[in-house]
Amino acid sequence: MIRSVYRVPGEQIRIDLKPEEIGAALQQPSGLLWVDLAAEPAEDSRSLLRDTFGFHPLAVDDALDEAHVPKVDDWGEYLYLVLHAVVFEPEADEPLHTHELDLFLGKNYLVTYRTESIPAVDRAWAACQRDERHLQKGAGRLLYKLADELVADFMPAVEAMDEAIDQVEDEVFGQPGPTLLARIFTLKRALLHLRRIIAPQREVLNKLARGDYGVIDEGERVFFRDVYDHLVRLYDITEGLRDLVGGALDTYLSVVSNRMNEVMRTLTVITTLFMPVSFLVGFFGTNFFQPVAPLTAWTDRPAFVLMLLAMVIVPAGMFLWMRKRAWM
Repeated sequence: MIRSVYRVPGEQIRIDLKPEEIGAALQQPSGLLWVDLAAEPAEDSRSLLRDTFGFHPLAVDDALDEAHVPKVDDWGEYLYLVLHAVVFEPEADEPLHTHELDLFLGKNYLVTYRTESIPAVDRAWAACQRDERHLQKGAGRLLYKLADELVADFMPAVEAMDEAIDQVEDEVFGQPGPTLLARIFTLKRALLHLRRIIAPQREVLNKLARGDYGVIDEGERVFFRDVYDHLVRLYDITEGLRDLVGGALDTYLSVVSNRMNEVMRTLTVITTLFMPVSFLVGFFGTNFFQPVAPLTAWTDRPAFVLMLLAMVIVPAGMFLWMRKRAWM
């Protein structure tokens, strides 16, 4: 789907221009054109980007490749940027997903390309149609609006991950098991993925805020600095969450190890308690005395009663002795 919005000072906003009208709009330096390519076939997008806008083939190939970390390339008359949006779904096997957004920024236009739905882009699009003031400040301010909406979606994802970590920490001392361990490693992978996105995206906004790009007015840089500050804060929060996940993993391993020690201690105590009983049973179960001499005293009723008493008293005494020494 190709959609566009075009504003010229003093005229009504126009929506969904035809391909030939897009070329004419680019020749109007006082206007502002935003073209959004959403899940458009690659060949149709390539034709529009190369033939109508005149972007370099390498930049177009990068945009259609969909396999880049956040970055910014300066092509003189325009900038090519890659930004990412995040979606966090706690119940999914891989809860964190990122969607790439490719942008071309010129003096009087902004082109966005994406293969999947990105709520931040849709919100910015709706805001421009609802209030044309978003289109009055130029393409640089429109790029800021998009970047700000993208970064705004990071915070709910980070907060959801924080809640998931809190839940894991509560369950560690309950009934830790393989399922909980899998959740811990899933959160750890998600945080690592998020860190790999935030770090380069932070640098992109830093370059926009401090770099000397001709298509961005000097007065617009302060807005990108604001988004950069948000990303710096998000990066610090993500680092803290990574430490919490690492602590939860260490706690899980400690709890499992302690429980294993408790089990081994219990089994050792049981084995030790029954050692004298095993000895008595083994001793009285031998039969090499009878052929040598008639030792009937070993097999009459008093001997049997004494053996039973020993089988009860000796383990009980050993149990009390172990309790006294705090072995149990």
